Amino acid sequence: MTNVATDTKAAVTRATTTDLPMVYVNGQMLPKSQAAVNVFDHGLLYGDGVFEGIRVYKGKIFKSDQHMRRLYACAKAIRLDLEKHVTPAEMVKIQRDCIEANNLVDGYIRLVVTRGVGTLGLHPFKCPVPGVICIADQIQLFPPELYEQGMRVVVAKRPRIPVKCLDPRIKSLNYLNNILAKIEAIDAGCLECIMLNTEGFVTEGSGDNIFIVKDGEIFTPPSEAGILEGITRKFVIEELAPLVGVDVTEKELRIEDVYEADEIFLTGSAAEVIAVTRIGDNEDDARIVGSGSEGTITNKLRTKFRQIVTSDNIPEN
Repeated sequence: MTNVATDTKAAVTRATTTDLPMVYVNGQMLPKSQAAVNVFDHGLLYGDGVFEGIRVYKGKIFKSDQHMRRLYACAKAIRLDLEKHVTPAEMVKIQRDCIEANNLVDGYIRLVVTRGVGTLGLHPFKCPVPGVICIADQIQLFPPELYEQGMRVVVAKRPRIPVKCLDPRIKSLNYLNNILAKIEAIDAGCLECIMLNTEGFVTEGSGDNIFIVKDGEIFTPPSEAGILEGITRKFVIEELAPLVGVDVTEKELRIEDVYEADEIFLTGSAAEVIAVTRIGDNEDDARIVGSGSEGTITNKLRTKFRQIVTSDNIPEN
């Protein structure tokens, strides 16, 4: 392993509240004001790298094992031999050090792996050592009241990048496609959108997976449509839905299926589970989803999710 050892207690002792959060950068635990990357890092120059967004509940790393499997699979997909430099166990230790350094109980980890420092050219194999950054802090994507009221979304005009061009299952640092779709939502006065692929099928939001409920059954786009296989999405499909007695089917969806849904909800590590109750470019003539409020099944899933992550048995595997 390269540059992973940290002196967490010494770093925290030197820090003041204005330095927080303490950030792990390539073997050092640094105050926020000093946490920086080399300008020759391919992650900065080309968006060349992968990352994970991970929740911390009651000091535990939610679904840590699944996040590590995805991180290392994504690194392998871009021909980055991460395990040669940092093992999964060492990567988890880095996260735990950051949790300790910031006295984090409930929060969010952003774990970033860059190709590393190289030349100004594109050649990725001239970057001998990957960069590793870990930030443990707070995040709030959506206002708390939206979890009770539901949220409005727009249908983005910008399509999802085709799988053959850049597979969205690779959680890469190149998020410009998502960001430009997110801008469409912001311009329309809301916080999220629904992205379609170039064939017109529903994929996901700019940062969240999407589910619809129709006649008591849950449907969600398959990964082949062009989605990130979300950890919270997987948790809903494999654990939460069975707990509340509802079946989930992966199925290609047209936007008409979304418009006709009884309920719609989004999932993500940062978003958790949140209902979509209106779809449209403005509030006045937006389509109403179902009854216009959080649906029964969505509420059951969201309630069960919160019960689990506030319990004494936070699942880390």
